[in-house]
Amino acid sequence: MTRRAWIGSGGDVAVVRQCELAGVSRATVYAQKAPSPVDQSDLLYSQLIDEEYTRHPFYGTRRMVVFLGKAGHLVNRKRVQRLMRAMGLAGMAPGLNTSRKHPEHKVYPYLLRGVPIIRPNQVWSTDITYIRLAHGFVYLVAIIDWYSRRVLSWRISNSMEAVFCVDCLEDALRTHGKPEIFNSDQGAQFTSAAFTGVLERENVVISMDGRGRVFDNIFVERLWRNVKYEDVYLKGYATIGELMVGLAKYFVFYNGERPHQSLDNETPDVVYLTAQGGGALILDKFLRAAEEPPVPLRSTAGSSAADTESRAAKPTPTPTPGQRRPAASAVKCTA
Repeated sequence: MTRRAWIGSGGDVAVVRQCELAGVSRATVYAQKAPSPVDQSDLLYSQLIDEEYTRHPFYGTRRMVVFLGKAGHLVNRKRVQRLMRAMGLAGMAPGLNTSRKHPEHKVYPYLLRGVPIIRPNQVWSTDITYIRLAHGFVYLVAIIDWYSRRVLSWRISNSMEAVFCVDCLEDALRTHGKPEIFNSDQGAQFTSAAFTGVLERENVVISMDGRGRVFDNIFVERLWRNVKYEDVYLKGYATIGELMVGLAKYFVFYNGERPHQSLDNETPDVVYLTAQGGGALILDKFLRAAEEPPVPLRSTAGSSAADTESRAAKPTPTPTPGQRRPAASAVKCTA
């Protein structure tokens, strides 16, 4: 009989004290314990929350409780909070503690509102999403080029540590050069010194989404919707190995075969390599009357300066009494 067999739980003496008396490492004792069974109801609720969040990323815990109730699952809010916290999900709207900043991490201002994206490698962007498996979940991070919507690099991890985000960034820089501006949210992974230090080393300007700004990183959010509805939900991956192989195939398809409406039905690979047919622009939802009209979304080599000036000089019709003035579009983003 080994000394590990002397250690038992549930007695009057704590496991820590038993390990000290027996001269056994606690790590070896805990390693011998059988893994806790997976709560199947938690997996079901996580799956439903993930799918609904993909459709409506502005849903918080209260609306998720209502959604689950209408689906026939009576779940209290504390459980939904726990599940969404484990998945790294939070409603994309201003609220209490929806995006807690690390107190020691610097947050950079958002630099892309009203800036026309007219060439590849002008702006890169990143984000993290949750991917469910048959018995658990992992996290996916990806970096895309805004002009072409091309996925430049991606990684998966079973934790939210910054190391897999840094590895993804280093791979993109090594393979595709470097951008002029790099945009992310204010998550602790992207505000960490390890991540921002890589960007500062490469002299890349750092931009971060504003709090409550749903459209600041809309192109990555749209990528997540496509990944989940066109691959993950259809395949139902069981293991990390299967997910790795499946995502590798999907991103090759996404970059090289799948036509994008916003790219005139070209593929991201073609637009990225030719530097033609892409573009992006994030507009303010409420434009001031004195501001210049926005630059067109897609950069077109054939449009002349005279055309642009004539469009800018065209007066805005004054609404008649009782007629509502049309609101400015926040962003145009189609797959």
